[in-house]
Amino acid sequence: MFDLTLSFDNGPDPGATPGVLDVLARRGIRTTFFIVGDKLVAPGGRALAERARAEGHWIGNHTFTHSGPLGTRPEADLAEREIGRTQAAIGALAHPRRLFRPQGGGGALGQHLFRQRDIDFLAASRMTCVLWNAIPGDWKDADGWVAQALAQCQAQPWTLMVLHDLPTGAMRHLDGFLDRVADMGARLRQDFPPDCMPIVDGVVVHPVDGFVADPRRG
Repeated sequence: MFDLTLSFDNGPDPGATPGVLDVLARRGIRTTFFIVGDKLVAPGGRALAERARAEGHWIGNHTFTHSGPLGTRPEADLAEREIGRTQAAIGALAHPRRLFRPQGGGGALGQHLFRQRDIDFLAASRMTCVLWNAIPGDWKDADGWVAQALAQCQAQPWTLMVLHDLPTGAMRHLDGFLDRVADMGARLRQDFPPDCMPIVDGVVVHPVDGFVADPRRG
């Protein structure tokens, strides 16, 4: 028996998000979609986000351009452009806790995620940072990710998994993956493990030093 929270990054995408929503609706599963701002404002993007929100999913912020982890970039106004602009675009679709997930650059956690000025922006904006503890690599292994995902679920009592609603073909296995975890006795839930939320409503509740770049890098 284990708990599983699913989340989907990098959409909305007209070639993948509708199919993911269909699977989740048929099974009565609610998740969070961490969306990219420039995809939200692209033609058809907002309609997909509105459908997700109407079907009970939470909408979170995953930067505007998804063009590299914040902690690796020098621009002074980066938080405003990547986080603030996306949050403004999400508008009324936002979860009350103003959820934000940083770009990991391949799924890794580390000091490349943020600069201190990004943490300060999240605090001032009363946002909640949602990380992860499972990355099965669906974007790079469209057919093999399920085995990795099942192993990650079995390795811990509560898994917060990152999948991607991208047109890679990986999500054609979503139904089968959900069959497998149901057979294993998984409890699907929508909330997040507390240790994956270092910032809640703008307050740092767990140490963030391990996610913040050396200030000498900008």
